[in-house]
Amino acid sequence: MGKNQHVSPHPQGGWQVKGAGNQRATVRTSTQAEARAIARNIAINNRSELIVHGADGRIREKNSYGNDPYPPKG
Repeated sequence: MGKNQHVSPHPQGGWQVKGAGNQRATVRTSTQAEARAIARNIAINNRSELIVHGADGRIREKNSYGNDPYPPKG
């Protein structure tokens, strides 16, 4: 399983995609939707989680594309 991908506001404006524990952003975009699409593809390829933060920095969405510890039954 790869690093979880975070979509969060960039300190200098716009949005960033950042792997968990990384110092630098992988990608910087002007919109959250662009950053989310890029991060989703990375998370799917790495079989990891996508965590989307709002403009205030709080987590607003989580999606698992890897080994989900609580898969639905049936």
